[in-house]
Amino acid sequence: MELFEDTRLARPFIKWVGGKTQLLDEVKKSLPCDFAQRQHITYVEPFVGGGAVMFWILQAYPNIERAVINDINEELICTYRVIKSDVDALITELAAIQSEYIPLNSNARKDFFLANRALFNTKKITPIQTAALFIFLNRTCFNGLYRVNSKGEFNVPHGKYMNPRICDAANLRSCSEVLQKVEILCGDFAETGRYAGPNTLFYFDPPYKPITETSSFTSYAKEGFDDREQIRLRDFCDQISKDEALFIASNSDPKDVNPQEEFFDTIYKHFFIKRVSAARMINSDATGRGAISELIISNVVNA
Repeated sequence: MELFEDTRLARPFIKWVGGKTQLLDEVKKSLPCDFAQRQHITYVEPFVGGGAVMFWILQAYPNIERAVINDINEELICTYRVIKSDVDALITELAAIQSEYIPLNSNARKDFFLANRALFNTKKITPIQTAALFIFLNRTCFNGLYRVNSKGEFNVPHGKYMNPRICDAANLRSCSEVLQKVEILCGDFAETGRYAGPNTLFYFDPPYKPITETSSFTSYAKEGFDDREQIRLRDFCDQISKDEALFIASNSDPKDVNPQEEFFDTIYKHFFIKRVSAARMINSDATGRGAISELIISNVVNA
């Protein structure tokens, strides 16, 4: 998407597996034809993750008056809140971490990473430290994964990047500016239902349904997100549709592996389902990388 090629504009401040930068054109095509002319719009993203769609849409459509983002990941939400309210202190903390980490050799970098991962997992640090370590670990861990164990502890190993950009001060300040009109929540996605109404657009990017036994390589939250949760999300889409809200949702396409798999086609049969091409960015086996199909599901009639 052309927007993020302009370095003056805010872009996601973390790497995020399944991030939607590559699908922004498809999300744009799914919007109502007159979306840019509508007034008093509220944008709601209940699974914000890396925020690619949120940062794009709030800058592309200034007619959006307010936004609400939510995620169950407490450390992620802490980071968003710190960027919104205290970005300069965060930049100072990140700059100190970067100046200490970059000159180290590979073994010392790994030790530094592991020590700070352990500190992060104590959950006994300030919000600014939490946000700084969240970004540091994301920028220096293996493939930018976010994975927790059954205790909710971040356990991704150290990555091997030559010169990771840990402190991107200009982008963090741009992100902070965008977030000034954003309400930031932390909890279950269903809590955002109170914002549903005729002038509300929801975008859902939930943890994807695994399409193979090995594709569920990451547990984003210790609670997990199984088929029952996918169905609960469908029920939520039914609910907000009755409240006249619009929604767009993305998810994996099980038909990539099993053409007979009808899970999403069945539970969302009363909505619009479109299959689009996306690149599988993370896979330990090179033969498992490449173009796959993903789903765009919506209740937008004139998209």
